[in-house]
Amino acid sequence: MGRLTGKVAVVTGASSGMGKEIVTLFVKEGAKVVAVARRKERLDELAAALAGEEGKVLAFPGDISSKEVNDAMIDFAVEQFGKLDILVNNAGIMDSMEPVGNFSDEKLEKVFGVNVYGPFYATRKAVNTFLNQKSGGSIVHIASEGAYKTCAGAVYCASKAAVVALSRNTAFMYMAEGIRSNSIIAGGFKTEIGASMGQPDMDGYGRIQKTLATSPAPGEPTEIAKAALYLASDEASYVSGAELAVDGGWCAS
Repeated sequence: MGRLTGKVAVVTGASSGMGKEIVTLFVKEGAKVVAVARRKERLDELAAALAGEEGKVLAFPGDISSKEVNDAMIDFAVEQFGKLDILVNNAGIMDSMEPVGNFSDEKLEKVFGVNVYGPFYATRKAVNTFLNQKSGGSIVHIASEGAYKTCAGAVYCASKAAVVALSRNTAFMYMAEGIRSNSIIAGGFKTEIGASMGQPDMDGYGRIQKTLATSPAPGEPTEIAKAALYLASDEASYVSGAELAVDGGWCAS
């Protein structure tokens, strides 16, 4: 029996990188997972690859910057599996390293749509689902060292700081109901997030080199998956409001 046997989870940004590894590990540990991302073909491939494992994957294609998608993905999990136990807010995109004097309105809207509005909508829906079930629940937010360090542009860093604040506030507000909320402070990892950056703003990119120089070599996404498994599982039943750095020691610099 796996560490998540009997649990139902929703994981966003599930088609690649950290999200894909989180879904893979959760399913191997017995969870039934609704995997959410825009690229349905990748979700279908992931579900097929995990067909022989203890848990199960159902693909749910959608853009998590949409309130309607966030509501629907959790409704879908409850309809298909009867309940919700875990939400992992993993989906995220980069800015282009712009300092605050350089960002465009379009970039602010796009990055905050995925990195902030998505987690807010999903967390609101998950919390109300947990409250209706009267069974508690676990929310894991994938944040970033960008919440604390100037290692990207103003928009991305602010978006990840918002996620950390959301996680802490949720943990405090709903502790009496047994709803846990924690964030993983991710360092640099080998994922496709850089593809969302486009051409970097060379002014901003030049300014952050001192911070980037202190970062260790990029980690493997499986490290994030293992941390998410712990926080989502009953092993972390007394852990809420925590910020777990998974960054190779970058936080110590």
